[in-house]
Amino acid sequence: MARPRKPLLSTDRIVETARALVDAEGLAAVSTRRLAAELGVSGPSLYNHFRTKDEILEAVADSISAQVDLSMFEDGRDWRTALHDWAVSYRAALSEHPNIVPVLAQGPGRRPAGLRVADAVFGAMVAAGWPPAQATSIGALMRYFVMGSALGSFAGGFVDDETAYDPSDYPHLGKAHLLAERRQQIDGRAFETGLQALLDGLAMQFEQLASATHQG
Repeated sequence: MARPRKPLLSTDRIVETARALVDAEGLAAVSTRRLAAELGVSGPSLYNHFRTKDEILEAVADSISAQVDLSMFEDGRDWRTALHDWAVSYRAALSEHPNIVPVLAQGPGRRPAGLRVADAVFGAMVAAGWPPAQATSIGALMRYFVMGSALGSFAGGFVDDETAYDPSDYPHLGKAHLLAERRQQIDGRAFETGLQALLDGLAMQFEQLASATHQG
């Protein structure tokens, strides 16, 4: 039997194609008609795998969550180190695919990989001694911070034209035009600065919690 000219349609192939389209052109570019054209199939054939475009985007989002390393919650690292290393992995995954962040920001819903992330963080914090309510807050806080850092670039928000920022209007932005070309370094340093500050604050709360528990 002759082999088909095009690879057989599969869930993974649909997700990979949709992810590439989201990365290149954004969420608005995704439609079942466009995906069918990219895949070289008829539109109705997609419905054998996904009922709606939203289901496809959910699957794309979950494929990004699946890229996040969770091993730090299982190999004995202390809670602070584990949170730090997970946040770095989380941001790396999102930074590669920033256009899907709005879908991820809606929460894990029923997405398996997203739920595994939430479960791992919450479980590790409770196991470390955080009360469940505070463990939930920590998971939410880390999610806000990482997603926000991946959604846009502070340094990339400035133009590289040194005449753009008149010193009479912006006396402290004399070198702002240099930020864009150093975007990766500046944004990475800002993320690490914020992450360390966040973890320092949590560590103080944890010490206070331990002290209160000991006294009680």
